[in-house]
Amino acid sequence: MTGRTSGAGPEPDEREPGGFGPPPAPFGPSAASPAPLGPSAVPPAPFDASSVPPAPFGPPTVPPAGPPSGVPPHSGVTRRSRPAVAAAVAAVVAALLLIGGGAYRLTVHGAEDPARPLAGPSGSPTVDQGDGRGPGGTPAAYDPNTGIGPGEARVWLRDNQAEVAGAGTSQYGPWRVGDTVVGAISSGITAYAATDGQEKWKLPLQTPLCGVPPAPSTTGVLIVAVRESTSETSRCTHLQQIDLATGKAGWKVPVPPENDHDSTVQFELAISGDTVAVVRPAVMSGFSVTDGRKLFGTSKTNGCYPSGFAGGSRLIGIRHCPDPNGALASGRAMIEELDPATGTARWTYTYEPDWTVGRVLSIDPLVIAAHHKDKKTWSLTAFAADGTVRSRTDPGFGVSGRCNGFGNASGFQECYAAAADADTLYLGAGKPGSSLGIDDTNQVVAVDLNTGKERWRTAEQPKGRTMWPLAFEGGRVVVYLTPGSGEPGAVVSLAPADGAAQPVLRSPAAATGAQGVFYTHGLRTAWAGGRVFLLNGRVYSPDPGKASRAILSFGK
Repeated sequence: MTGRTSGAGPEPDEREPGGFGPPPAPFGPSAASPAPLGPSAVPPAPFDASSVPPAPFGPPTVPPAGPPSGVPPHSGVTRRSRPAVAAAVAAVVAALLLIGGGAYRLTVHGAEDPARPLAGPSGSPTVDQGDGRGPGGTPAAYDPNTGIGPGEARVWLRDNQAEVAGAGTSQYGPWRVGDTVVGAISSGITAYAATDGQEKWKLPLQTPLCGVPPAPSTTGVLIVAVRESTSETSRCTHLQQIDLATGKAGWKVPVPPENDHDSTVQFELAISGDTVAVVRPAVMSGFSVTDGRKLFGTSKTNGCYPSGFAGGSRLIGIRHCPDPNGALASGRAMIEELDPATGTARWTYTYEPDWTVGRVLSIDPLVIAAHHKDKKTWSLTAFAADGTVRSRTDPGFGVSGRCNGFGNASGFQECYAAAADADTLYLGAGKPGSSLGIDDTNQVVAVDLNTGKERWRTAEQPKGRTMWPLAFEGGRVVVYLTPGSGEPGAVVSLAPADGAAQPVLRSPAAATGAQGVFYTHGLRTAWAGGRVFLLNGRVYSPDPGKASRAILSFGK
């Protein structure tokens, strides 16, 4: 499960009217003594679609879909606050969505495949007005499971209870380790029981976070960067080890400067094997996850300066090679696979001038999204294990800026709508817009990594509903469907050969309002153990009139 490293910029208010339980418990200094850590993670349970109650499959109600026609862009998931609005939307999309029966249909088409309609499990009548407060209208009365029907997955929801700055703070995660799911804000880290959301432990940090990797180690150990003091102008100076299974803090070490100019307020981190790689402007370092020993420092740059990392089963470095005769922003982008133990490059690949690496969409197989500075073109490049190019294509579909990096300065693994198997990339996509980054990713597109050609795509979902590929698991593509058009959030799985869909999970209708404020521009997602986890990328202090939704989950 992955969250994202770099903090996103200020986002629209992701609070909603609602209530919360006990008084807030702000993070404060911890009295716990650091302790050495060891392996403790429990691997998640395998995906098993057969455990979902069977749903009736009805006859097709729509003709085979033709080329995608698109829908007007919008700015995130819309909340419908009046029954009349929901009824009007239902009338428009009746061909695709069977509102009255609580069923949904998903169609897929490709070069040789007819439309494949899907009717999901029946649900309960809509009882929530879409404001997140639930039936009854009073803030404390909201229950996302009100009116839950047969086959629907129970939802748990937690609000932020920590005091944060007035403009809010970034939230990172979600990370699942065994029976625990974890989220982090600048002042501390909180773990919840994966199945019911009950708080399991809370670890305050003495100084604020200033760097978080997208995922912990395979042993469930997270390494974060922290500031030297609580001052807003303090530098990022130390690494801190944390065991996500227990909430215990381990070693804490300073990051020695690589040169006289090595000073920053933010680190970019990535973990691969027993190495946590640290990059800041023009320099990089590597440290042992186990004991904090420094493993390597900035190697000879040859005019190409480190700018980021992507971690996981491999360690991928991203460099910028400025044009010595041109402006600082011009030049070439370079990617390289590094030996995690030594930091030496196993292979390198350099893009043509003026291409910028935007996102690492998959580590193994390695797939990179890049865009050109003319703001009109983006590309997908797939690499073989030795760094040779398998395919490169300029896609004819659009993706969000979070998945190609255009106009989005977050970290290199910030895309949450991509999954891959050995030969295919599955991306949340939509009709190209006026910008390289779009809002309506209402389809899934499958791209052949050996040829770069599109294999198939699902039909467009109704306006306001987006598709987020979460993982490739159990031989199928697991996809989250955001709420929209009167339907609550759901999970389906797609066949890799043709995109044929099967229902996996469906949340209750009453949960639609709460899910609707997990806005797509800041949403962080994960799939593990048959559960989907949604985490808001920004949270706010507790407020008597508004609930700052922090994390939501439904599943087994």
